[in-house]
Amino acid sequence: MTSTQNKKRPFRFGDKLRTVRERKGYTLKIVAQKAGVSESLVSQIERNKVSPAIDTLLTLADVLDINLEFLFEEYRRERPVQVIRSQERRTVEEDEVLYEELAKPTESDGKHALESYLVSIPAGGKTHRGSYGHMGRELGFIIEGEAQLLYESKAYELQAGDSVSFSASSPHTLVNTGDKPLKALWVVTPPQRFV
Repeated sequence: MTSTQNKKRPFRFGDKLRTVRERKGYTLKIVAQKAGVSESLVSQIERNKVSPAIDTLLTLADVLDINLEFLFEEYRRERPVQVIRSQERRTVEEDEVLYEELAKPTESDGKHALESYLVSIPAGGKTHRGSYGHMGRELGFIIEGEAQLLYESKAYELQAGDSVSFSASSPHTLVNTGDKPLKALWVVTPPQRFV
């Protein structure tokens, strides 16, 4: 990211205020009097020399009968919402274990990047990738079946509805101990499997 991208973009209401004022045929003096501010302040705001206090901006908008939506429309930030359709999920198979991606990390996530997936393990199967440990944390939720989390030298029994979270730096393996397929929701940060 360049240094100019890091800088906040200044709010520039002046052009819109001036355009509306001129369209209505108002002088700077008339607008200033109606708003209860100085003529020079209105002039400086219109030339984007000063950023007005919010109450001043709202008063000017009221005097000029400007819709606030119009005034702020370019500052509405798009906050991306990521949707992954069930039939479009990326999948990874490791031996008999299936991972279906639920959340895809993006560059803009930075240090908050995470990945989430459904993990399906057949009866008697187990995960392999975490058996050496890796950076970060993991959170798991058992949807269906019975499991055992082998973490360092301990074993944790898990049933449907149970959740587990841990530092991923220690060796860990999820084993399906039941006689039916195991389904679990898993969240990992930083991302490991789908990167």
